[in-house]
Amino acid sequence: MTIAPPPNMTAPMDETPSAEAVAPAAPAAEVKPEKKQDSFWVFLLKLVVIVLVFRTFIFTSFMIPSESMMPRLLVGDYLFAAKWPYGYSGASLPIDWPGPHGRVFGSLPERGDVVIFKHPIDRVDYVKRVIGLPGDTVQMVAGQLVLNGTPVPKRRIADLVIPQAVSEPCRGTTERHADGEFFCRYERFRETLPGGKTYEVLDLGIYDQDTTEPIVVPEDHVFMMGDNRDNSLDSRFPAEADRGVGLVPVDNLAGRASFMFFSTTSAWGTPGSWLSGIRWSRMGKAI
Repeated sequence: MTIAPPPNMTAPMDETPSAEAVAPAAPAAEVKPEKKQDSFWVFLLKLVVIVLVFRTFIFTSFMIPSESMMPRLLVGDYLFAAKWPYGYSGASLPIDWPGPHGRVFGSLPERGDVVIFKHPIDRVDYVKRVIGLPGDTVQMVAGQLVLNGTPVPKRRIADLVIPQAVSEPCRGTTERHADGEFFCRYERFRETLPGGKTYEVLDLGIYDQDTTEPIVVPEDHVFMMGDNRDNSLDSRFPAEADRGVGLVPVDNLAGRASFMFFSTTSAWGTPGSWLSGIRWSRMGKAI
């Protein structure tokens, strides 16, 4: 009698499976999720945060609107002022906040620093030079600056001669050059404060503000003056809106003028003169 083999044993037992049969399946290609692009509003928010941090803690910008700081600063100069040298208060914020008195990381300026500050009355931005610190006695005698009873050295140097601005009258001597252009000539002097800080000033003659009573600078205040001595409403005048600044509280200091990033003689309303009015030689100068 013949016995048929089982149905599943027709193939030899020692048959080796093919390579395709034992090879592991290739892993599926990894699909990386597509990076989501920031929206315009996220970008704008980041930009606003960066600008706020920059303007709050590092630098602020300022445009010179008047001749009170000639010859160092001219109308149309644009400068950056460093925030950190004097610490931080409501006056140094991008939006002025006359809140509680006091400064974070506060320190006094040095005599001779050029400072951006808030007017004590109307909180408008001003720029002047620090002449007196707390405890100093400041006086003007016939145009001579006297600090703590000692005249500040002042010597005559070469006159300042600059083109006459259309928007500003010439308070010095007007002269016409051979090319037909009008210039202003100012008598110029060099002052040197205790400690060695030196700078240039203009003197137009003897005016009422050239002789003052001795003023003792109180605690937490500074005495400011413009370098254009006869064309500056500064600490020689009582604090009034749109006029003198009086003695300036240190809480009102916004920053120390550092360097010029732009300078022009042109008005923004006259596009035709924008390029020709740029004063290239003044850009990047330290103050």
